Amino acid sequence: MQLCFRGKSVHMLECEGFESIGEIKDRIASLESLSASEISLYAAGVPVSDDSLVSTFEDTDIELTVGLLGGKVHGSLARAGKVKGQTPKVEKQEKKRRRLAVLKDVSSTTGGL
Repeated sequence: MQLCFRGKSVHMLECEGFESIGEIKDRIASLESLSASEISLYAAGVPVSDDSLVSTFEDTDIELTVGLLGGKVHGSLARAGKVKGQTPKVEKQEKKRRRLAVLKDVSSTTGGL
């Protein structure tokens, strides 16, 4: 039977039904110039274990992925949330109150009608 593996390029491998995925993974690793421990295989979005048999994936395309190096994030998580302590405390200034003009009695300004 033939299995289709999609990685950097597409590989069609002739396989026997009784082989394990771990054995096939070694063959793929040599084709892709990688080590078998770096390769992860997925069938229909589900990780494929090394001890499963090839015959279970007869009509399924298997995707080959390689883990990315990483672990760093932009900025330091140790400083997260520390901005409040860095800014100086400024006390509120009093606002000048505007005096409203007091309305005088209407009769005194009109001369007493």
